[in-house]
Amino acid sequence: MTNFPAGFLWGAATAPHQIEGNNVNSDWWVREQQMPGMELSGDACDSYHRYREDMQLLADAGLTSYRFGLEWARIEPLPGRFSKAELAHYRRMIDTCRELGLEPVITLQHFTTPNWFAEQGGWSSPDALEIFTRFVREACGILQDVEWVATMNEPNMQAAIMTAMQRMSQQQDATWQSPTVDTEQSDEDRKRSSRNFLASADPAIGRRFVEIHHAARDVVRELTGAKVGWTIAAGALTAQPGGEARMLEIRYGKEDVFWEGSRGDDWVGVQAYSSQEVDADGLVPHPDRPDNTLVGTAYRPDALEMAVRHAWDVTGGVPVVVTENGIATSDDEQRIRYTDEALQGLQRAMQDGIDVRGYLHWSLLDNFEWGHWEPTFGLVAVDRETFERTPKPSLAWLGAVAVRNELG
Repeated sequence: MTNFPAGFLWGAATAPHQIEGNNVNSDWWVREQQMPGMELSGDACDSYHRYREDMQLLADAGLTSYRFGLEWARIEPLPGRFSKAELAHYRRMIDTCRELGLEPVITLQHFTTPNWFAEQGGWSSPDALEIFTRFVREACGILQDVEWVATMNEPNMQAAIMTAMQRMSQQQDATWQSPTVDTEQSDEDRKRSSRNFLASADPAIGRRFVEIHHAARDVVRELTGAKVGWTIAAGALTAQPGGEARMLEIRYGKEDVFWEGSRGDDWVGVQAYSSQEVDADGLVPHPDRPDNTLVGTAYRPDALEMAVRHAWDVTGGVPVVVTENGIATSDDEQRIRYTDEALQGLQRAMQDGIDVRGYLHWSLLDNFEWGHWEPTFGLVAVDRETFERTPKPSLAWLGAVAVRNELG
């Protein structure tokens, strides 16, 4: 069987900071200005003004869904001060989706936060739960008829970054107190530390994110009729001989705390791109191969099937939406080949009884990839000078799959 269920969501995903442009009140905007060597988001794809054009491309191709985010930093530029104009802007985006026959999938927080929130300690702040749920309550005022809402995008990656920053701070403190600490570290120890910089996350941080997610979920359920969940970055990790225990340790802090936190949700977003091995020392670097992606990861379309099966097992059967899957490549034929193989694997999982409600490709547009412009994930190319959109063959290919609701 190659067909998908009736009502299956077919679409693509974006994140506001990566496509809108000039998100000047966010923590990421400030970070870009301060970090040497980091490229700037600037005008990005100017999708803040061109969202109808972007949605039209999706609809014209035959796709049925669009996942996009509400930019918290625009809506609440100062603590407790909410912009009615920005809320109205995002409501117009929802209405445009409806007009074009697209089902909106709304993300309330996609990596970025207001800079004032970051300066108060961000997610580490004791008031983070109250501050975020205050924002969610305001956002729900425009979501009454939205069916799919994600509270957060990849909180496990946010937790991994927070863990890494804490460890760096601890190392700096130790070096300040004892300048011999770093010099006594062997080259092998340094390599091991470097390759595991974002390998794991403190489970305590993860549990705090779960608590915040549950509070936000309660608000969404109170104020809307939406199905609510969140999206998790899946590593599709495998263990080399001797690396089994280390893999379980890494995967627990980096993923499983969050999959467990999805129990009781209406759905969970699975986001998978590649797979990686783990040995006794931690993550094994991706081998250098010709078909590696533009971000250095291995060509592994089977990662999606692996991730969906793992999410289903750990959540105890929470319905899945593939909220991100794609490949950083300049070769669009490779993108089509990757997506076709990933969807074949997804279908195998579904044939085994896993409840998957949709597939949203990352990304609709070639966009700003968190400090870099080179990695191109999009179904549509964007001229950064003129903002002209040029659909790639992969958009038409995925649209044809959506129209047939089956693989060819």
